[in-house]
Amino acid sequence: MPDRRFGPLPRDQMTAEQRAVADTIASGPRAATTGLRGPFEALLRSPDLADAAQRVGEHVRFRSALPRHLNELAILVTGAHWHAAFEVYAHTELAIDAGLDPAVAEAVGRGERPDLDADAAAVHDFARQLVTTGAVDDGVFAAVADRFGLEGAIDLVGTVGYYTLVSFVLNVDRYPVPEEE
Repeated sequence: MPDRRFGPLPRDQMTAEQRAVADTIASGPRAATTGLRGPFEALLRSPDLADAAQRVGEHVRFRSALPRHLNELAILVTGAHWHAAFEVYAHTELAIDAGLDPAVAEAVGRGERPDLDADAAAVHDFARQLVTTGAVDDGVFAAVADRFGLEGAIDLVGTVGYYTLVSFVLNVDRYPVPEEE
């Protein structure tokens, strides 16, 4: 694999602004799962962007109106679409931990559409249509809004949008999946 473009940012090389954002991330809800791994190593090069992104990410990942396993499903759809290997790797495990069937998580991570219950199908189809066309049709929108309300629909848009940014950052950085995987 080609060398990473950003790579890790050692704490002793961080500016005060970068350290402040890193500390916020490390002390927040990501500390137990992803921490500073993944996109934040690159994003910290722009501390204001990193801080704004981590705040949006904290909402879409930990306070979404969608059930956690379905939010993780949307993240997998997004990461798979953009071929963000680390995103798919990290969120497959998180999706399974959240209660998504492992076979579903793995299939979606491969870019497939497995058999899904109605709630999962609504979220999957919304996320898939959004990443492939930039919009969703009325039927796909209604399937999500009817189940999760308008808050759930906008949180789903936010999840797909945020994880598109994350996927782009990971892909530009050439962020690898751990070698043991």
